[in-house]
Amino acid sequence: MLFFKTIHIISVITWFAGLFYLPRLFVYHAMSNDNISLERFKTMERKLYNGIMTPSAVITILTGFYLLTYFGFEALWIKIKIVLVIILFVYHIICYRYLKLFEKNKNRNTHTYYRWFNEFPVIILIGIIILVVYKPQ
Repeated sequence: MLFFKTIHIISVITWFAGLFYLPRLFVYHAMSNDNISLERFKTMERKLYNGIMTPSAVITILTGFYLLTYFGFEALWIKIKIVLVIILFVYHIICYRYLKLFEKNKNRNTHTYYRWFNEFPVIILIGIIILVVYKPQ
């Protein structure tokens, strides 16, 4: 059980690192206009999303489900946490859509938009941590 908890925590941290960094790359990408920078950002974004974020998300969700089968679904806090994780996964998919727009040179959002977009996972993280620590019934 502790092994799966450990893997879950590591993958959550890794997933959030990517969720924090990818939108920050979008900020810089949206500010760039020279081809070398644009191509560099495309490569960085793709590698981050495919090599770190998505595998971490999958491991987080799989280990989370395993832990749920052990601890159960009854508590209110866990139900709220599941909703927040679903919202976070939707955010992950939205990041993919933005990555594809940048890849095709079709981004229309400003760097300011991505600065605000970058703050969303922070709110979700705070909510999840509060739920896990306080476990409201």
